[in-house]
Amino acid sequence: MLTSLLLLFTLVLPAPQQPPGDNPYAAKGQTILALLREEKYADVVSQLQPAIAAALTEAQLRTAWTTLGGQVGPFKQVLSTRVAPSAGMQVAVVTCQFERAVIDLQVGFDAEGRIGALLMRPSTAPAAAAAYVPPPYATPSAYTETEITVGAGTSWPLPGTLTMPAGAGPFPLVVLVHGSGANDRDESVGSNKTFKDLALGLASQGVAVLRYEKRTRQYPGKLAAVPTATVKDEVIDDALAAVALARSTFRVDRTRIFVLGHSLGGKLVPRIGAADSALKGLIVMAGPVRSVQQAIVDQTSYLASLDGRIDPPEQEQIDEAAKVAATIAGLTPADAGKPQMYQGAAASYWLDLRGYDPPAVARSLKQPMLVLQGERDYQVTMADFAKWKEALGGRTDVVFHSYALLNHLFLPGAGPANPGEYAVSGHVPECVIRDISTWVAAQR
Repeated sequence: MLTSLLLLFTLVLPAPQQPPGDNPYAAKGQTILALLREEKYADVVSQLQPAIAAALTEAQLRTAWTTLGGQVGPFKQVLSTRVAPSAGMQVAVVTCQFERAVIDLQVGFDAEGRIGALLMRPSTAPAAAAAYVPPPYATPSAYTETEITVGAGTSWPLPGTLTMPAGAGPFPLVVLVHGSGANDRDESVGSNKTFKDLALGLASQGVAVLRYEKRTRQYPGKLAAVPTATVKDEVIDDALAAVALARSTFRVDRTRIFVLGHSLGGKLVPRIGAADSALKGLIVMAGPVRSVQQAIVDQTSYLASLDGRIDPPEQEQIDEAAKVAATIAGLTPADAGKPQMYQGAAASYWLDLRGYDPPAVARSLKQPMLVLQGERDYQVTMADFAKWKEALGGRTDVVFHSYALLNHLFLPGAGPANPGEYAVSGHVPECVIRDISTWVAAQR
């Protein structure tokens, strides 16, 4: 996935989406795009709702837009515009072709025409991606899928899917925990669905899988209104609720529940393991060790250098990302609870992560672990993987696998990785499914 820096304020769009026709919000969305392309950030900020304007400054918007350019290359053209209602707003979705990726600019307008939501993310437009086709290693007769609710009876119920192997069981079960951003239960990026591949593949091998909509996707406005939100609110509480549901599910072996975290989810797996010592094992897929803000600086530098040089505008983007990272590093407890946002998150979020060393926490846990890494991943790199190995390599109950051809989504490719390849349809290779299912089977 593209870095979460692109996420300013999230919203969820219902399906089907409506064509623009004569809808004035379609034109409004294209106007916002034009203002961003013309670097008229103040004109965009002036149209924000007061609550949003208090959290999104002109400088932050400039950083987000210029960093987007560093990630996906120059803007090429508008592919389509459509409009959909969401959370009391009319949302214009302007699908844009950049040099290396197709991006949806989503702009939510309230009844007075003010901007109540703004998001840039990999496109889900039909023109941007083919329909999902199950991987060849998925055997439909070997599993069933059932709709479930994680956190039923709480303030944050989340729809999800339980993929259960055929047979009497009881079966081991893996809970899937998303990366950063407003992810759906499949962790979809275009037609690629990393979590759905894992669910169908593992269930075909006798391992049940539970996956669910991420809280930032299901309740974007509600979560954004929590002034002291942290990763506990965003990720950890729901992962633990999913584990609790798994333990009460028929045909699941409650003594063999595992958590698999990808990207941000992988970073937080040690915290989830520490919160529930009864978990049978922990699986890290592309778990970052560096701070999120430093990873953004590194990613911006990497993408700027893909063409073999860094020109002055690209250096400006790198410097701006470094400036924001330094601001985040300088936050103090006095900043917690303030409306100011940094890279789309409140100060409380960044303060909660400060000093968190995932491998060090993992080293203190008793659960066995499996650590997986794509060697072509530029978002979470082999340097991160080396830190996991350095901290845990002496333990006989920790297994490491890296894959030469895989990127951050655990999809195969060739040459230097770039965001454009995320738009190419593919599947998590069967060897990854096999490595996970074999390791789970060995944990008795």
